[in-house]
Amino acid sequence: MPLNGPNFTEVLKGTTTIGIVCKDGVVMATERRATAGSFIANKATIKLFKIDNNVGLTIAGLVGDAQSLARYLRASVSLYRLRRGSPISIEGASTLLANILNNNRYMPYYAWFILGGVDPEGGHLYSIDPLGGNIEDKYVSVGSGSTLAYGVLEENYEEGLALTDGVDIALRSLHVAMRRDSASGDGYLVSTITEKEFKEFTDDEIKKRLGKLKIA
Repeated sequence: MPLNGPNFTEVLKGTTTIGIVCKDGVVMATERRATAGSFIANKATIKLFKIDNNVGLTIAGLVGDAQSLARYLRASVSLYRLRRGSPISIEGASTLLANILNNNRYMPYYAWFILGGVDPEGGHLYSIDPLGGNIEDKYVSVGSGSTLAYGVLEENYEEGLALTDGVDIALRSLHVAMRRDSASGDGYLVSTITEKEFKEFTDDEIKKRLGKLKIA
């Protein structure tokens, strides 16, 4: 569905971010390159954020807009937990972010998000566009490398996927995108979210997995 208003495709052309719903949780992953046109501006960019113990967020678009909204969402979700004494639902968190974006549609944030996590109803994943469009799916990729990543996701995703298999598929998807998309590269960020924990994979853990997958 085309976006009305500003040509977001011209701005949101860097990055590959991925989210996958699995049987026992959610996988979220990104690469680490930040670009300014054809220039590689940074090789260690954080594009995956822990919002709460049960909620994660990936970002694509203008770094300032995306980081600002990630901080705002984290504060709002923490305040919700403090007031209610329980974590926010994933649908609630996605609706909150979508409403913020929609309320600024005439002076939009140039950022596109994947929000995912686990609540009492299970694992959930939402793609949230710059104007506040909020769509739930079982797997999502956003950014310039997404068309390449979707080739791997479409071929390998199935209902009831184990979390460990989801991590491998996310890494394979990023690897393919990074090989052909010049705006994606310079390493991997991976997190899994379950009922028990928000796990952020270390560089060594990712390296070992890449070795087992025979990905250079």
